[in-house]
Amino acid sequence: MGQIATALLLPDPAEMALIDRAGSRTVPVRALMEHAGRAVARAVIRHGAPCRVLVLCGPGNNGGDGYVAARRLAQAGWPVAVAALSPPRPGSDAAAAAGEWRGPRVAFTAAEVARADLVIDAVFGAGLSRAIDAALAEVLAAARRVVAVDMPSGIDGATGLVLGYAASAEMTVTFVRAKPGHLLLPGREKVGRLVVADIGMPETVWDAVTVRTWRNAPGLWQVPGQAVDSHKYARGVVSICGGGTMPGAARLAAGAARAAGAGLVRLAAGPAADLYRMAEPGLVVDDGGLSGLLEDRRRVVWVCGPGLTEQEVGRVLPMLLEAGRTVLADAGAFAWAAGAPERLAGVSVVTPHEGEFARVFGAPPAGRLAAARAAARRIGAVVVLKGPDTVIAAPDGRAAINDHASAALATAGSGDTLTGIIAALLAAGMAPWQAACAGVWIHGEAGMRAGPWPVAEQFDRHLGAARARAVSLGLAAAPRGADSRLCRLAGSGGVR
Repeated sequence: MGQIATALLLPDPAEMALIDRAGSRTVPVRALMEHAGRAVARAVIRHGAPCRVLVLCGPGNNGGDGYVAARRLAQAGWPVAVAALSPPRPGSDAAAAAGEWRGPRVAFTAAEVARADLVIDAVFGAGLSRAIDAALAEVLAAARRVVAVDMPSGIDGATGLVLGYAASAEMTVTFVRAKPGHLLLPGREKVGRLVVADIGMPETVWDAVTVRTWRNAPGLWQVPGQAVDSHKYARGVVSICGGGTMPGAARLAAGAARAAGAGLVRLAAGPAADLYRMAEPGLVVDDGGLSGLLEDRRRVVWVCGPGLTEQEVGRVLPMLLEAGRTVLADAGAFAWAAGAPERLAGVSVVTPHEGEFARVFGAPPAGRLAAARAAARRIGAVVVLKGPDTVIAAPDGRAAINDHASAALATAGSGDTLTGIIAALLAAGMAPWQAACAGVWIHGEAGMRAGPWPVAEQFDRHLGAARARAVSLGLAAAPRGADSRLCRLAGSGGVR
């Protein structure tokens, strides 16, 4: 398996346990622990000047990493003490690491924590599955500065949810790969600067474990570039259903589709066509009936929802699905499908924000990642659960988490822009999951290029450059071009 393929993987704690077990067949756990503790010490030394350090150690392997980090920092001349929540199990690798610590040990109390300049939190790692108690929370809360080992204690590594309490770290040092909880909120806000350290885990572990979650980035997908013989139909046709009540939303989606590279964008507005006649001159407005427009077999990709009422969606969406079109559903489609997600069965991509998602599927009970996956399976479509930690989930279980975005995207109409981008990539021939992942990344890139306080209309002027950057980075990430093993694996359901 290529380096790019595994570099973007986000194993959850259960998968990471299997990876550790597979790796230990080649490299002893004690050696991996030594490498991990050394990586923590090295990161702390690079992070700031020597100061009084207190290492809080739990009873498991995370605590073992902490004992090694304490020893390495003391060897480098830093004043270090250790406080143990409880001793490691006798005979364990963590116990061996604890036995090599010859420095001072102090009580595991808030008072001792308050005396330290820097606290290294090696109590619990990403695998924590229960809420920490009030006594531990009081100790953690007394720290002035925190560096976390693997994950700030109290963060669920699979969901990013806070289990009781979690201190905000200046830096988190994790090992092998980042975990979903490092990217999902609120965990992402608690992590601080994330350092992913190589601890010598053999590459063969990726052949033993199935991981189906990725960090969203070029190389996970390939965006088509421009060919010398391209023409508008080769670049793809996007058709958008326009309503008579809120024409602005459909126009925003259309503008984004054009700016993101669609060869031709057509607005099917029917009786409301006059509302769109004075739109951009490159936008074609159709006033004919939908059944007639569907006779054009070149019009494969359709957007249904932006600016449409429930009644308008109820009229056009069933017709699009009956005609076998590739449909991206958004906005008004969620009002029409409220409490009845089966109405969306047959669409290719849906792009709800959290409120729309809850309206259709119910409030997410177990975190955004699991909720998006469950919804994708339920309706057989790619689900883009929008937010600052957008999740893109496929019906077969593949999922990507996007952290390539800016708060500048939090403006009315931004979601319509995203819809248009994804539609343009679908029209260019990308498969739904890859198109959705790439569209979310390009949307984020455009948002970052647009500056701190843009309005949705301003994103379009940055979409060409954003797509070009996605193309460039994707080619650089794939040593054998679009047919690299990464693209085949990401398109086939997982990496083993």
